[in-house]
Amino acid sequence: MSRLTKLLPLVRNAGPEDRNQARVLDAAMLAFLDFGIKRTSMVEVARRCGLSLATLYRRFASKSDLIEAVGLRQTREFVEGVDAALQRQVDRDASAEAQIVELFAAFIKGLRDNELVHRLLATEPELVLPYLTVKGAPVLELGRDYLAEFISRLQQEGKLPDYDPEPLAEMIARTALSLALTPQTVIPLHDDAAIRQFARDHVVVSFRVPSTPHRS
Repeated sequence: MSRLTKLLPLVRNAGPEDRNQARVLDAAMLAFLDFGIKRTSMVEVARRCGLSLATLYRRFASKSDLIEAVGLRQTREFVEGVDAALQRQVDRDASAEAQIVELFAAFIKGLRDNELVHRLLATEPELVLPYLTVKGAPVLELGRDYLAEFISRLQQEGKLPDYDPEPLAEMIARTALSLALTPQTVIPLHDDAAIRQFARDHVVVSFRVPSTPHRS
């Protein structure tokens, strides 16, 4: 299978924002939420962050560059949120089942709470939908790589049997993307306890969790 540019390392290795960059991205995010992407001008972003237009253009050569930077930050925050949820499980040496449940809950919470994605899907779907559907390969790859990494770690720890993690990882990534695109569902997305129970009942089994710890 041919590979796209790996997004997960890019997201994880994004350097820390300096003060001015953070101000610009904060301002752009708020403007996108208020007006949408199409109606937000670089002049508006410069006004909101208190920088001159010339200074803004020295940092971001075009509006497209600014949009990309906001998207990268949103993705990094999503990954960091899932990482943090999983790390709490790792720190207590949680079972595979417990880690899978928390992973699913963290994925759903990250998708559910993303204001920008919901705003754009509701008001400017023509801008965002191509990157979540026909041009959605990078997003799927990001999810697949994250999940494959998660499965591989549990296999190395002897908590899951040995199998190719990528097909399962892609199936779950596609399911998560579908839930983001079509949130009307009988799956209880807005009840955290119910989400975890759903994961125990219907998601954990996909990972082939052994009834007793699997040892190589």
